[in-house]
Amino acid sequence: ISCSDCYFSCIYFLKCTFFCKKVLGQRLFEKLMKMTFYGQFVAGEDQNAIKPLIEKNQAFGVGSVLDYSVEEDLTQEEAEKKEMDSCVSEAEKESHGMDHREKKYKAHRQFGDRRGGVISARTYFYADEAKCDHHMETFINCIKASAGSSVDGFSAIKMTALGRPQFLVNFFSHSRSSFCQVRLCLCDSSRSSSPKAAVLRGAVGAKSDIENWFTGEKLGSSGTIDLLDWNSLINDTTKISNLLVVPNMESGHLEPLLSKFTDEEEKQMKRMLQRMDVLAKHAVENGVRLMVDAEQTYFQPAISRLTLEMQRIFNREKPNIFNTYQCYLREAYDNVSVDVELSRREGWYFGAKLVRGAYMYQERSRAAEIGYEDPINPDYEATNRMYHKCLEYILEEINHNRMANVMVASHNEDTVKFTLEKMNETSLSPTENKVYFGQLLGMCDQISFPLGQAGFPVYKYVPYGPVNEVIPYLSRRAQENRGFMKGSQRERSLLWKELKRRLFSGQLLYKPVY
Repeated sequence: ISCSDCYFSCIYFLKCTFFCKKVLGQRLFEKLMKMTFYGQFVAGEDQNAIKPLIEKNQAFGVGSVLDYSVEEDLTQEEAEKKEMDSCVSEAEKESHGMDHREKKYKAHRQFGDRRGGVISARTYFYADEAKCDHHMETFINCIKASAGSSVDGFSAIKMTALGRPQFLVNFFSHSRSSFCQVRLCLCDSSRSSSPKAAVLRGAVGAKSDIENWFTGEKLGSSGTIDLLDWNSLINDTTKISNLLVVPNMESGHLEPLLSKFTDEEEKQMKRMLQRMDVLAKHAVENGVRLMVDAEQTYFQPAISRLTLEMQRIFNREKPNIFNTYQCYLREAYDNVSVDVELSRREGWYFGAKLVRGAYMYQERSRAAEIGYEDPINPDYEATNRMYHKCLEYILEEINHNRMANVMVASHNEDTVKFTLEKMNETSLSPTENKVYFGQLLGMCDQISFPLGQAGFPVYKYVPYGPVNEVIPYLSRRAQENRGFMKGSQRERSLLWKELKRRLFSGQLLYKPVY
């Protein structure tokens, strides 16, 4: 049975989950789930249960990106309350609307349930610091499982699982790219092909003017100012609110980036950064690459910035930390080109996962309702062009400088063919492990396994977790983009073709030769 057949047969079943559990009982319900939808899209309940599938895939040359896909089963009202409580500081609550941040970077109750319109990404809501510690331990176990199950594995994390999202919302509230802008303005522009970088250099002013803003700071050997220092951010003796200041373009004075925080809120922000640091160190120690998932646009500037800071620390010897770029965003190419530019100048390994994006419907409706420019490309064709533009830029960087790395996370056959053609044009061998391919478990096997058998580094995004706790995630996966299902006829025809070939050749049972 193809994944599309399984998909259609289980949509109604998942919608009736509560009824099925009540009628069948817990044990029979779990068994039926493992035989159908859960068994198709989830590897197993824990680290031991997923090993057979991972080993089987590895025999065909297909690696794994482990993703613990447990979600809290909340009502919409509960999710909205948790989101509003965790995204607004005490100072903001007392200011009675005096917050001057851009409205798109503020929490809005009607979009407090971040699961709305999101079908393929798991969602975390902040409960307390103990819950964040629990998530960190879960991610550590995931890293260890990845290290024990495959060579050069990946493990995925979400930053909203590691702390109070208020920090992410506020981090770039006044100027979402301030740090990156000023660093680029101080750099020699001779190699930069980014239109954004050129605009920034003109907007901020002369290098001497910028240096005057940061008296006491020293320019690094690359000609940059370190506006953030990872070790200072995670140090218990420093206050984050004192570290995060930005230049006011009009007055020329430094201003606090964040609103006033209570001592407890400062500690919560510090703990979030420390958890990230712990995970990065565990990944390096276990030889696992850490993949930081992309999230909503009001979180993403902070997520990308903090991921970049981790890359500057942990990607000196090899690409241990990967950032995710959503190519349905209008600014995707600018973000990719600026970050590649920084990695090149500072001499660390650039690691990227390119995706089309998971939050389109939510982002579009939020922009329309709140009243700011839609951040999403106008149509699917524009997103495809953006994806290929970003990918081509990174592939060119790999060709000139072998310190860039990219995962092509796509179910689109044309994108995979495009990548293979570009690799062939530049004589980029798959054995160099600079270009990886990624697809979801249970989907597009006709892409993943031929790539693996041909020697290309290809990975399945492998969700795992207990049946009942993965149901919230799976129930939204049941509403996966209908675009995926457009290829079901082709998938079915390929399966029939292969079945006939085996029957007529006497090779009904196939053993991989990898």
